[in-house]
Amino acid sequence: MTLPLRRAAAYALVSTLALAAPLLGRFAAAPFVAVAVLAYAVTDGPAFRLFAYPWDENAGRLRSLLGFALAATGLGVLVPAFDVGVGAFAAAVLALGYGDFGRRLVLEYRERALAGSVGFVAASLVGALLGQVVVTAALTPFMAFLAVSAALLAGLLRETFTERDYPYVVLSVGLVCWLLTLLDPAPSWTRIAVAVALTVVFGGLSYGLGAASVTGMLTGVFLGVLALVLGGYGWFAVLVTFFAVGGLASKYRYDEKQDIGVAEENDGARGSGNVLGNSLAAVVALLGYAAGPALAVPSALFALAFAGSVAAALADTLSSEIGTLYGPPHLVTTFETVPPGTDGAVTWQGELAGIAGALVVAALADALLGFSTAGATLVLAGGVVGMTVDSLAGATIEGGYVGNQTVNALATGCGGLASALLALALGVVAF
Repeated sequence: MTLPLRRAAAYALVSTLALAAPLLGRFAAAPFVAVAVLAYAVTDGPAFRLFAYPWDENAGRLRSLLGFALAATGLGVLVPAFDVGVGAFAAAVLALGYGDFGRRLVLEYRERALAGSVGFVAASLVGALLGQVVVTAALTPFMAFLAVSAALLAGLLRETFTERDYPYVVLSVGLVCWLLTLLDPAPSWTRIAVAVALTVVFGGLSYGLGAASVTGMLTGVFLGVLALVLGGYGWFAVLVTFFAVGGLASKYRYDEKQDIGVAEENDGARGSGNVLGNSLAAVVALLGYAAGPALAVPSALFALAFAGSVAAALADTLSSEIGTLYGPPHLVTTFETVPPGTDGAVTWQGELAGIAGALVVAALADALLGFSTAGATLVLAGGVVGMTVDSLAGATIEGGYVGNQTVNALATGCGGLASALLALALGVVAF
């Protein structure tokens, strides 16, 4: 067994201390406090060499282990302080500990990024699920949903960060698990199985066709699981339509886009930043919908915001990917002719393609989400508003103040808000 694999096994063993939470009650964090003290005190010897990453050796301190232990301590403190369930605590800590072990085990035999990610998610899922079973002495569909969510999010963050950033991963996964516990959805075993199967198939296809990177694929799968479990099959279909059509549009006449310098990087494969920038508003609306009566906001408004934001995302994607192939482009604020790819530049062909994309999402909302004709029209309006906001923001603030992903998030958020606010202003019944 190589040192990296032994190190990963050692961290997995440390994460197993989370299983003592039911016995320790309000002192669930105590084992990790002890680990943190030892990590700070140990500066040499076999234990140091086992847990130390190269940067730890250079610093002469087990900073990675200390960060991991302190992050787990923080989650452990939340258990009694904010009534965070021991299941969510165990799932979050074990998701990273065992996920990293699975990743390293697979990489011992196959040095490929995708293989490592698959190994991470698989081992993370097993660890998170079994951890919940041990600490609660039960097995429910929600536990499976929590384990899947924890594993996918941990896998995504693990691809984005390094071992130096263990605290960010543990705390992020823990807080998301806590949020999902507060939402308290009641999925069936069938819903969970279908969610995993469908998202894995679509994620694999997107990666295999070069439409998404590893991180983009993991992000899409994670968001797809949330959409199917918290929303339903129609919500999932709407979201996947954006991923599929947007991915194909990125690959459409890709060589020509490369020649004029407007092609997506990485051969058109979309990364996590692109996926999140276009989907963040939809996820917020989805979580609001799942929160239900606790927010005292009609669920129809969240459904409109969800569909409107996806319509904006697809409209913006198609207007950019199709519009750049035609010309001459004009800056949306001054209408002056500008080079292809200029932020805020539009073409009439791109605008038509964007409207068509918003119309596709509106039709799906009508057919799959049960929207009325008036509700679907507001989704179309939200898509056009979002696409326009993206062009205006691109021409005014993008580059100097904010990046493309932030502009995408702003535009899709405005599209979702436009659909919901128009419904309120006009008294439209969405369903």
